[in-house]
Amino acid sequence: MQIQFGLALLALLASGWAVAAQDAAKAPVDTAPNGAVAQAEAPDADDTDADSGEAPAAAASVAGPGHHDYGPSGIMSRANREDLAPLTLASGKPVAGAPYRLKSGGYYRIEVSADGSAELALSGGDFFRAIWVNEVVINDIEIRPMGLHSLEFDDAGTATISFVAIRPGSYALSVPGSSGEGQKATFVIE
Repeated sequence: MQIQFGLALLALLASGWAVAAQDAAKAPVDTAPNGAVAQAEAPDADDTDADSGEAPAAAASVAGPGHHDYGPSGIMSRANREDLAPLTLASGKPVAGAPYRLKSGGYYRIEVSADGSAELALSGGDFFRAIWVNEVVINDIEIRPMGLHSLEFDDAGTATISFVAIRPGSYALSVPGSSGEGQKATFVIE
């Protein structure tokens, strides 16, 4: 039994080293004219642009083509977040005013409010599988779920969902059991 465990552990470690070696092999390497490997120079902490007093920008090859410079906080920084028009759950009223157009990879926050006129829910498993939910905030309590299928309001209240749109397509959050166009919110992820 111990030998099998030891062999399994050795195989796991070896696969980790193989992955690290593959990643290193894929990394771009600058070579000097004589074939020697050039080392990237880290910017000096004292280097500043004489005109603006700002540190020089990092080399373009660091991020690579097509990558965004989200800064040290990444995509989840508040500067990257877009607040969407709120969704409203009220008896006999439309849930949303118009369809939402989202960009895949965009960071969004939406408020869902219920007026307490009826026990209402919003369901949309397909929508929730097409996004990554960062958090759901209810009464200043932050919930970081692995996934969602629906939100149900028994009384008046507000929930705020922050998420990253992932999979392109058209999705709906709708009031279960209703068939009216006003009883759903449409999200188009491009």
